[in-house]
Amino acid sequence: MSGVNGGPHAPAAGWTRLLLWTVPLLWSSNYIIARLADGVIAPHALALGRWALALLILLPWLGRGLLRQRAALQREWPQLLVLGFLGMYICGAWVYVAGRTTSSTNMALIYAVTPVAIAAASALLLHEKMRRPQWAGVVLALLGLLFVIAQGDLQRLLAVQFTAGDAWITAAAASWTAYSVLLKRWPSALGTGERLVAIIAGGLVVLLPASVIEARLMTTPPLSWAAWGLLLLAAVVPGVLSYGAYSLLQRELGASRTAMMLYLAPVYGALLAWLVLGERPGWYHAAGAALILPSIWLVTRR
Repeated sequence: MSGVNGGPHAPAAGWTRLLLWTVPLLWSSNYIIARLADGVIAPHALALGRWALALLILLPWLGRGLLRQRAALQREWPQLLVLGFLGMYICGAWVYVAGRTTSSTNMALIYAVTPVAIAAASALLLHEKMRRPQWAGVVLALLGLLFVIAQGDLQRLLAVQFTAGDAWITAAAASWTAYSVLLKRWPSALGTGERLVAIIAGGLVVLLPASVIEARLMTTPPLSWAAWGLLLLAAVVPGVLSYGAYSLLQRELGASRTAMMLYLAPVYGALLAWLVLGERPGWYHAAGAALILPSIWLVTRR
């Protein structure tokens, strides 16, 4: 595999387009996992176990490649540690912490600006060109997402009350913007898979002491079979599969266009909540999807 920040690539292949629409589905499963984890496993323990299991899953496949690229690891370890801190620690544990003190509406509202922030930062720092129709797609997707959050009623947006937990999710949204841009901006001699493994290892370096502090200062639930099931699910679906595919998409489409897929997460999240938690979606989900889906095509087309 070529590095995430390799040279110019040919127009996105069919499998890349398929990933663009399926990765948000994998991603949104983390919202369901976070809700199911309440009272079952502590936030930092869930994030630590998630990425530790992900590392164990990936090492048999990619460990030899990492050994062959020890020189690259020695050169890039500061960047890998920063990416692990941003992508696995803040965007992992802090999201679970925020879920305890803020609502899903607030979380979606704050994350709604993330793709726009990534597009703006990519244009400034990565010199990724976006034409007017693509910027129109960004705005259209944002309107669709806000329509879903407001449930078709503007008064719901005006009546949102922010809580202390929103600081956690705001930091997570800013962290994901930085992670997405730096992942593309920093060149790497590592392959996509090997680099993901190294970033996960960097995240575990930060997560381990934080998890120990959490266990000592807080009353945490004991590990149960339900907790192990959530750990395994989180490691595979919103972990290995979604993060790996996200890196591949960035390599093919760039940071700004790949970020557009995040707008699909609330739509998929509503469907998953209906299937898993019995929460029926409303008409506004379909209306929001009608705005979001064409906009993603508009932004990611050649």
